[in-house]
Amino acid sequence: MAKAMWNDTVLAESEIYETVEGNIYFPPDALNRAYFSESQTTTGCPWKGAARYYTVTANGKEKRDAAWYYPDPKPAAENIRDHVAFWRGVEVSA
Repeated sequence: MAKAMWNDTVLAESEIYETVEGNIYFPPDALNRAYFSESQTTTGCPWKGAARYYTVTANGKEKRDAAWYYPDPKPAAENIRDHVAFWRGVEVSA
């Protein structure tokens, strides 16, 4: 079971997930969407493609761009299409 937590809140939890470059990517249905809002931030990866970000808000605190995903990955990263990974203090365990 993989779990992502921040500010005493479970952001995502799933028995099914992908691991890429040491990051756990949760499937879209594993997210508790109430805590996520779209960000305008984007970045690029040479082999995965363009990443989009979410800002996370829980218990009155906001963590900007704390999660990212690839809505249209390059073929080598198709297995993580729309899956979400975390950083910036979000605790992820598996």
